[in-house]
Amino acid sequence: MVEQVVTSSTNERTDTLNRSNPVLNKTLFKDFPLEDLVHSKLESFIDQIQGYDVNDLYPIILERVERPLIQLVLRKTRGNQVRAAQMLGINRNTLRKKINYLKIRVKKPYVE
Repeated sequence: MVEQVVTSSTNERTDTLNRSNPVLNKTLFKDFPLEDLVHSKLESFIDQIQGYDVNDLYPIILERVERPLIQLVLRKTRGNQVRAAQMLGINRNTLRKKINYLKIRVKKPYVE
């Protein structure tokens, strides 16, 4: 029964992704099983922490995923926070708060 709920929830998220950006989904995610990779890494991590008293797993994992995602998008947009926020689908002020909270250094591109 738990598997059905998890599968149903996963299918709903996948359906939402398909509707939200079908071109992106077809071109990028078809051959790159990101969800499978994340699942595998999380499973390994959770196996490693068994026996420890962990009460804040969600924010720990979220921070570990957000930091590299934001860093990579900022690098791709050459430090342009407006473009990075658009690419991430969040408000620029939200991005700025995350940059400060996660202590991400934003490198400005060299302008001649």
